[in-house]
Amino acid sequence: MIEIDTTTISSKGQIVIPSNMRKGIKEGDKFLIIKDNSSFLLKRADELDEKFKEDLEFARRTEEAYKRHERGDFKTLSVDKFLEELEKW
Repeated sequence: MIEIDTTTISSKGQIVIPSNMRKGIKEGDKFLIIKDNSSFLLKRADELDEKFKEDLEFARRTEEAYKRHERGDFKTLSVDKFLEELEKW
């Protein structure tokens, strides 16, 4: 069953989960929060499997790399030069 309620964010960025929705939640529980434009998804982190955690870390690192690329922090190499550099690894 879907429950709907409202809450307010504090000056510290904290959000209170309404008391009628806290069943099964205790202090110290961890949650995953995903933001997509103006939507937020909150999911219990203890329900995530290890593969999903790895996928999230990969997504985070990919996003960081993309931002570095947008800032121009990457080198541009010809194919031959790239392969030459790759051989050094």
